[in-house]
Amino acid sequence: MMKENSISRRSFLKSTAMAGALGAIGTGSASVLTSCAGAGGEGKEAALKPLKEPGTYYIPELPDLATDGKELKAGVIGCGGRASGAAFNFLNAANGVTIVALADVFQEKVDGLANSLKKDKGIDIPADKRFVGLDAYKKVIDSDVDVVIVATPPVFRPVHFQYAVEKGKHCFLEKPICVDPVGYRTIMATAKQAQAKNLCVVTGTQRHHQRSYVESYKKIMEGAIGEITGGTVYWNQSMLWFRERQKDWNDCEYMIKDWVNWKWLSGDHIVEQHVHNIDVFTWFSGLKPVKAVGFGSRHRRVTGDQYDNFSIDFTMENGIHMHSMSRQIDGCVSNISEFIQGTKGSWNSASMEIKDNAGNVVWKYDYEAEKANFKQTDPYTLEHVNWINCIRSGKPIEQASETAVANMAAIMGRESAYTGGETTWDAMTASPLDYTPKDLNMGKMDMSGFTVPVPGKPLNK
Repeated sequence: MMKENSISRRSFLKSTAMAGALGAIGTGSASVLTSCAGAGGEGKEAALKPLKEPGTYYIPELPDLATDGKELKAGVIGCGGRASGAAFNFLNAANGVTIVALADVFQEKVDGLANSLKKDKGIDIPADKRFVGLDAYKKVIDSDVDVVIVATPPVFRPVHFQYAVEKGKHCFLEKPICVDPVGYRTIMATAKQAQAKNLCVVTGTQRHHQRSYVESYKKIMEGAIGEITGGTVYWNQSMLWFRERQKDWNDCEYMIKDWVNWKWLSGDHIVEQHVHNIDVFTWFSGLKPVKAVGFGSRHRRVTGDQYDNFSIDFTMENGIHMHSMSRQIDGCVSNISEFIQGTKGSWNSASMEIKDNAGNVVWKYDYEAEKANFKQTDPYTLEHVNWINCIRSGKPIEQASETAVANMAAIMGRESAYTGGETTWDAMTASPLDYTPKDLNMGKMDMSGFTVPVPGKPLNK
């Protein structure tokens, strides 16, 4: 049995012209500006003190399609739902790109993606380029590919990234990019090697390539909300999919097919999913957490060994706080958004607008203008547009180390909830914690260690 739930990220919002500032939509080939004048403002934008000077922070170019150039041959590692999505995002992002090799631990996943590529894109992946097994990633990377798309269960991504960079391949890494401190350190070391080799590395934190987020980031860097003083980030939704074990599935096969419910494979949903929202705060603020205190529990999850809710208080480097809330339980209120407070106002991604401290809207992203000026509005495709453009233009990009900061923040929060203790950045980044099973193999494994964490100490009797 498989149960799946899906929710809409947000509906398009109409533009608003209210008090305050100058708003811009869109980066890339077109830009539309909307001027907003408030009472007494006489149409002039109030003087703002930038948080960062223009040119000191990265803003991607986001045209509808990547610029034509060198043909790029891709290998896909992991052929499940997100990998299939990423494969088609890559193909839709540019002309002159193709997929030539596939890898997964299951033959049916490889064949499924191969069949989709043949049916929808006319791309025929021959049998000798369809690799299966725990070491199949090496065979894809060692084949005649220029770039690799890594969308395996998260626990495997650090090792796959490491091998790809060793072989000089440009990488797209789905998020999260690690599940534990050992994986974090592997990512950080490999990111430095990628920089040294002038490779292009983009991660699946697609908000970095979503025009509404990019424009919001620009406004905040320009000083629209003043100095950042704190924030709250949410991913509260209904239960994700799960798979019940079938009689003919061995231990490893079962867990990988149900991977999103096992903490060693996914990192738990605070890492696997909620990292998106945590990443928005670390990206916008430029800060990493120094400590985390939180709690979580398991009420409704059907399979696996992880929690279904977390609440974490993060203390950032400069002393401000960010609260993180995530939940995957049916029948509860949903909220997938980020809220950032500043000295002059606040930004809320739920409405994609900035308000002053009196509650007046001073800037709002114009979705209608985006739709009027761009054909491609899907950030999952736009991240591949930017990746391909960086490769073809010879302008290296390296997002793994930035994503790893948000990833480690989520790990800190998870471990605090699991143990009931306070976690710190210094202790966690140096921790020997490694979630990879010692007896990992495509067969029978010791299942006794896969238990739901219980924080604190038992009652004395």
